[in-house]
Amino acid sequence: MNQTLKQDIETLVRLQQIESEIYRLQSVIQKVEKEKQVLASRRKEFESALNANKLELEEIQQKCNDAEQEIKTVDDRIIKSNETLRMVKTNKEYQVLLREVDDNKKRKDALENQLLEFYDQKEAAQIRVEESEQQFLQLAEQIKAEQAEIDKKTVDDRELLEESLAQQKKIGQDLDPSLMTRFRKVSRMNQGQAVAQVRNESCMGCFMNVPPQLCIEVQRGNQLISCPQCSRILYHVNDDPLSGE
Repeated sequence: MNQTLKQDIETLVRLQQIESEIYRLQSVIQKVEKEKQVLASRRKEFESALNANKLELEEIQQKCNDAEQEIKTVDDRIIKSNETLRMVKTNKEYQVLLREVDDNKKRKDALENQLLEFYDQKEAAQIRVEESEQQFLQLAEQIKAEQAEIDKKTVDDRELLEESLAQQKKIGQDLDPSLMTRFRKVSRMNQGQAVAQVRNESCMGCFMNVPPQLCIEVQRGNQLISCPQCSRILYHVNDDPLSGE
Protein backbone atom coordinates (compact mmCIF):
# COMPACT_ATOMS: atom_id res chain seq x y z
CA MET A 1 0.00 0.00 0.00
CA ASN A 2 1.22 3.48 -0.87
CA GLN A 3 2.29 4.89 2.52
CA THR A 4 1.42 8.50 1.66
CA LEU A 5 -1.99 7.49 0.37
CA LYS A 6 -2.53 5.36 3.47
CA GLN A 7 -1.87 8.40 5.64
CA ASP A 8 -4.28 10.45 3.51
CA ILE A 9 -6.98 7.83 3.93
CA GLU A 10 -6.43 7.69 7.68
CA THR A 11 -6.64 11.49 7.79
CA LEU A 12 -9.82 11.42 5.71
CA VAL A 13 -11.40 8.88 8.06
CA ARG A 14 -10.54 11.03 11.08
CA LEU A 15 -11.83 14.06 9.26
CA GLN A 16 -15.04 12.19 8.46
CA GLN A 17 -15.56 11.33 12.11
CA ILE A 18 -15.27 15.00 12.99
CA GLU A 19 -17.47 15.98 10.02
CA SER A 20 -20.19 13.57 11.14
CA GLU A 21 -20.08 15.00 14.65
CA ILE A 22 -20.26 18.54 13.28
CA TYR A 23 -23.24 17.64 11.11
CA ARG A 24 -24.99 16.00 14.08
CA LEU A 25 -24.38 18.99 16.35
CA GLN A 26 -25.45 21.47 13.67
CA SER A 27 -28.66 19.50 13.12
CA VAL A 28 -29.42 19.59 16.85
CA ILE A 29 -28.73 23.32 17.06
CA GLN A 30 -30.75 24.04 13.91
CA LYS A 31 -33.70 22.14 15.38
CA VAL A 32 -33.42 24.22 18.54
CA GLU A 33 -33.22 27.45 16.54
CA LYS A 34 -36.41 26.46 14.71
CA GLU A 35 -38.13 25.96 18.07
CA LYS A 36 -37.00 29.43 19.10
CA GLN A 37 -38.28 30.85 15.80
CA VAL A 38 -41.70 29.29 16.44
CA LEU A 39 -41.78 30.98 19.85
CA ALA A 40 -40.68 34.27 18.29
CA SER A 41 -43.47 33.98 15.72
CA ARG A 42 -46.03 33.52 18.49
CA ARG A 43 -44.69 36.62 20.22
CA LYS A 44 -44.86 38.57 16.97
CA GLU A 45 -48.48 37.50 16.36
CA PHE A 46 -49.53 38.73 19.81
CA GLU A 47 -47.57 41.94 19.32
CA SER A 48 -49.30 42.54 15.97
CA ALA A 49 -52.71 42.00 17.61
CA LEU A 50 -51.77 44.46 20.36
CA ASN A 51 -50.63 47.05 17.83
CA ALA A 52 -53.87 46.59 15.88
CA ASN A 53 -55.90 47.27 19.04
CA LYS A 54 -53.78 50.34 19.80
CA LEU A 55 -54.29 51.63 16.26
CA GLU A 56 -58.04 51.13 16.58
CA LEU A 57 -58.01 53.10 19.85
CA GLU A 58 -56.04 55.92 18.21
CA GLU A 59 -58.53 56.08 15.33
CA ILE A 60 -61.50 56.24 17.72
CA GLN A 61 -59.73 58.89 19.78
CA GLN A 62 -59.24 60.92 16.61
CA LYS A 63 -62.94 60.59 15.82
CA CYS A 64 -63.72 61.87 19.32
CA ASN A 65 -61.37 64.82 18.85
CA ASP A 66 -62.87 65.64 15.45
CA ALA A 67 -66.43 65.45 16.81
CA GLU A 68 -65.56 67.61 19.83
CA GLN A 69 -63.93 70.19 17.57
CA GLU A 70 -66.91 70.27 15.22
CA ILE A 71 -69.31 70.63 18.16
CA LYS A 72 -67.30 73.61 19.35
CA THR A 73 -67.38 75.12 15.84
CA VAL A 74 -71.15 74.65 15.57
CA ASP A 75 -71.66 76.04 19.07
CA ASP A 76 -69.67 79.15 18.12
CA ARG A 77 -71.91 79.57 15.08
CA ILE A 78 -75.02 79.35 17.25
CA ILE A 79 -73.67 81.98 19.63
CA LYS A 80 -72.71 84.24 16.76
CA SER A 81 -76.10 83.82 15.07
CA ASN A 82 -77.92 84.59 18.32
CA GLU A 83 -75.89 87.76 18.68
CA THR A 84 -76.68 88.74 15.11
CA LEU A 85 -80.42 88.12 15.68
CA ARG A 86 -80.53 91.07 18.06
CA MET A 87 -79.15 93.34 15.38
CA VAL A 88 -81.30 92.45 12.31
CA LYS A 89 -83.80 94.98 11.10
CA THR A 90 -86.03 93.00 8.75
CA ASN A 91 -88.25 90.00 9.41
CA LYS A 92 -86.75 88.16 6.43
CA GLU A 93 -83.25 88.40 7.84
CA TYR A 94 -84.56 87.37 11.21
CA GLN A 95 -86.23 84.22 9.79
CA VAL A 96 -83.10 83.27 7.86
CA LEU A 97 -80.92 83.56 10.95
CA LEU A 98 -83.51 81.72 13.04
CA ARG A 99 -83.44 78.77 10.62
CA GLU A 100 -79.67 78.86 10.67
CA VAL A 101 -79.64 78.67 14.48
CA ASP A 102 -82.15 75.82 14.40
CA ASP A 103 -80.10 73.88 11.81
CA ASN A 104 -76.94 74.33 13.86
CA LYS A 105 -78.69 73.15 17.03
CA LYS A 106 -79.86 70.01 15.22
CA ARG A 107 -76.36 69.44 13.90
CA LYS A 108 -74.97 69.90 17.41
CA ASP A 109 -77.44 67.40 18.85
CA ALA A 110 -76.50 64.85 16.17
CA LEU A 111 -72.81 65.39 16.81
CA GLU A 112 -73.24 65.00 20.57
CA ASN A 113 -75.12 61.71 20.10
CA GLN A 114 -72.39 60.53 17.75
CA LEU A 115 -69.74 61.61 20.24
CA LEU A 116 -71.41 59.53 22.96
CA GLU A 117 -71.18 56.50 20.65
CA PHE A 118 -67.51 57.26 20.05
CA TYR A 119 -66.95 57.46 23.81
CA ASP A 120 -68.51 54.00 24.23
CA GLN A 121 -66.33 52.65 21.42
CA LYS A 122 -63.28 54.28 22.97
CA GLU A 123 -63.98 52.71 26.35
CA ALA A 124 -64.35 49.26 24.78
CA ALA A 125 -61.17 49.77 22.75
CA GLN A 126 -59.25 50.84 25.86
CA ILE A 127 -60.33 47.65 27.62
CA ARG A 128 -59.14 45.58 24.64
CA VAL A 129 -55.78 47.35 24.63
CA GLU A 130 -55.30 46.83 28.38
CA GLU A 131 -56.22 43.14 28.10
CA SER A 132 -53.95 42.71 25.06
CA GLU A 133 -51.05 44.43 26.84
CA GLN A 134 -51.44 42.15 29.85
CA GLN A 135 -51.63 39.03 27.68
CA PHE A 136 -48.64 40.17 25.63
CA LEU A 137 -46.48 40.84 28.70
CA GLN A 138 -47.34 37.43 30.14
CA LEU A 139 -46.61 35.70 26.85
CA ALA A 140 -43.37 37.64 26.34
CA GLU A 141 -42.12 36.56 29.76
CA GLN A 142 -43.15 32.97 29.11
CA ILE A 143 -41.44 32.89 25.70
CA LYS A 144 -38.30 34.52 27.11
CA ALA A 145 -38.11 31.81 29.77
CA GLU A 146 -38.71 29.02 27.25
CA GLN A 147 -36.06 30.39 24.88
CA ALA A 148 -33.58 30.66 27.76
CA GLU A 149 -34.30 27.04 28.71
CA ILE A 150 -33.75 25.96 25.10
CA ASP A 151 -30.43 27.82 24.96
CA LYS A 152 -29.39 26.24 28.26
CA LYS A 153 -29.92 22.75 26.83
CA THR A 154 -27.62 23.44 23.89
CA VAL A 155 -24.72 25.08 25.73
CA ASP A 156 -22.70 21.86 25.72
CA ASP A 157 -23.57 21.15 22.09
CA ARG A 158 -22.43 24.60 21.02
CA GLU A 159 -19.14 24.17 22.88
CA LEU A 160 -18.63 20.77 21.28
CA LEU A 161 -19.37 22.26 17.89
CA GLU A 162 -16.70 24.92 18.37
CA GLU A 163 -14.20 22.26 19.41
CA SER A 164 -15.11 20.04 16.47
CA LEU A 165 -14.77 22.89 14.00
CA ALA A 166 -11.32 23.67 15.40
CA GLN A 167 -10.31 20.00 15.07
CA GLN A 168 -11.70 19.88 11.55
CA LYS A 169 -9.58 22.87 10.57
CA LYS A 170 -6.46 21.38 12.17
CA ILE A 171 -6.90 17.97 10.53
CA GLY A 172 -7.70 19.56 7.18
CA GLN A 173 -4.32 21.30 7.21
CA ASP A 174 -2.66 17.89 6.86
CA LEU A 175 -4.40 17.21 3.54
CA ASP A 176 -3.54 18.38 0.05
CA PRO A 177 -5.82 21.35 -0.80
CA SER A 178 -7.24 19.55 -3.85
CA LEU A 179 -8.12 16.52 -1.69
CA MET A 180 -9.69 18.77 0.90
CA THR A 181 -11.75 20.43 -1.83
CA ARG A 182 -12.87 17.02 -3.03
CA PHE A 183 -13.80 16.02 0.52
CA ARG A 184 -15.91 19.14 1.05
CA LYS A 185 -17.68 18.76 -2.29
CA VAL A 186 -18.66 15.14 -1.62
CA SER A 187 -19.63 16.01 1.95
CA ARG A 188 -22.08 18.65 0.70
CA MET A 189 -23.54 16.11 -1.73
CA ASN A 190 -24.13 13.51 1.00
CA GLN A 191 -25.27 15.46 4.06
CA GLY A 192 -21.92 15.54 5.80
CA GLN A 193 -20.60 12.12 4.81
CA ALA A 194 -17.76 12.18 2.30
CA VAL A 195 -15.98 8.96 3.32
CA ALA A 196 -17.46 5.47 3.62
CA GLN A 197 -16.14 2.04 4.45
CA VAL A 198 -16.41 -0.85 2.00
CA ARG A 199 -17.77 -3.98 3.64
CA ASN A 200 -18.93 -7.16 1.95
CA GLU A 201 -18.49 -5.46 -1.42
CA SER A 202 -20.96 -2.74 -0.41
CA CYS A 203 -20.56 0.96 0.26
CA MET A 204 -21.60 1.62 3.86
CA GLY A 205 -22.62 5.13 2.85
CA CYS A 206 -25.30 4.32 0.29
CA PHE A 207 -25.42 0.52 0.85
CA MET A 208 -25.11 -0.14 -2.88
CA ASN A 209 -22.90 -2.87 -4.31
CA VAL A 210 -19.37 -1.92 -5.31
CA PRO A 211 -17.92 -3.78 -8.33
CA PRO A 212 -15.42 -6.48 -7.22
CA GLN A 213 -12.54 -4.92 -9.12
CA LEU A 214 -13.10 -1.59 -7.34
CA CYS A 215 -13.20 -3.39 -4.00
CA ILE A 216 -9.81 -4.88 -4.78
CA GLU A 217 -8.44 -1.45 -5.68
CA VAL A 218 -9.80 -0.05 -2.42
CA GLN A 219 -8.10 -2.83 -0.46
CA ARG A 220 -4.81 -2.26 -2.25
CA GLY A 221 -4.90 1.40 -1.29
CA ASN A 222 -2.83 2.63 -4.22
CA GLN A 223 -5.38 5.23 -5.25
CA LEU A 224 -8.46 6.96 -3.90
CA ILE A 225 -11.59 5.23 -5.15
CA SER A 226 -15.03 6.81 -5.16
CA CYS A 227 -18.31 4.93 -4.88
CA PRO A 228 -19.89 4.79 -8.36
CA GLN A 229 -23.30 5.47 -6.81
CA CYS A 230 -22.82 8.21 -4.20
CA SER A 231 -19.28 9.49 -4.96
CA ARG A 232 -18.14 8.94 -1.37
CA ILE A 233 -14.42 8.24 -0.97
CA LEU A 234 -14.10 4.55 -0.12
CA TYR A 235 -11.73 2.90 2.35
CA HIS A 236 -11.18 -0.62 3.58
CA VAL A 237 -10.68 -1.89 7.13
CA ASN A 238 -8.83 -5.20 7.43
CA ASP A 239 -10.69 -7.35 9.96
CA ASP A 240 -7.92 -9.98 10.06
CA PRO A 241 -5.98 -9.38 13.32
CA LEU A 242 -3.05 -11.39 11.91
CA SER A 243 -2.69 -9.14 8.93
CA GLY A 244 0.17 -6.75 8.91
CA GLU A 245 -1.85 -4.12 7.11
